[in-house]
Amino acid sequence: MNNCKNCNEPVNGKYCSDCGLPLQLKRVDAHYIVHEIEHVLHFEKGIFYTIKELLIAPGQSIQQFITENRNRLVKPIFFVIVTSLIYTLINHFFHIEKGYVEVESSQINSTANHINQWVQEHYGYANLIMGLFIAVWIKLFFRKFDYNFFEILILLCFIMGMGMLIFTIFAIIQGITHFNLMAVAGVIGIIYCTWAIGQFFGKKPIDYFKAFAAYILGMICFSVAIMAIGNGIDLFIKR
Repeated sequence: MNNCKNCNEPVNGKYCSDCGLPLQLKRVDAHYIVHEIEHVLHFEKGIFYTIKELLIAPGQSIQQFITENRNRLVKPIFFVIVTSLIYTLINHFFHIEKGYVEVESSQINSTANHINQWVQEHYGYANLIMGLFIAVWIKLFFRKFDYNFFEILILLCFIMGMGMLIFTIFAIIQGITHFNLMAVAGVIGIIYCTWAIGQFFGKKPIDYFKAFAAYILGMICFSVAIMAIGNGIDLFIKR
């Protein structure tokens, strides 16, 4: 009789009857690495399946994730960070954009500019922070719906992750063709986010209008917050 290394319960067999942990873990080898990659990328209940569902019916798929079944889609925070990482790698490889905001040369050493540079280099975390601002407006505009703030954040993780994939596709095309397509990607990204949020909350014309307003106002508030924090830090340092 051995004790489980996870919960310390007695184990009589190959698996713990309490937590399910194997008594003897397999060694990490090439087969283990391949299995882990397949687990993330496989079509059923993996990232490909999640992308397909979010392309076809994002509102319904995310509703089901929140209220019914959380095993069909990949974890939302994992999704937005991975998709943002993919876009960051493509962006650096093709040198697509300089940053979120163009800064005058006189402001090149400002704190706001440094924050913008951090945003460009850490899209995954930046999207999570931006999602907080957008979620506030969504909660305000759709307050009659029984979704709490954190459920709205889950919605935005999936939607903003898809937005990163849209940017990734256009970044690859621009990198190959050298046509400036990122403005088009921005428009399509906003359209997708508006459609997905509106579908999640009811599919009425007014729902899509409120979704668009919430998304734009959230992005504006995020940009204003960056400038306010940056300028506030610069004023404090000068004192």
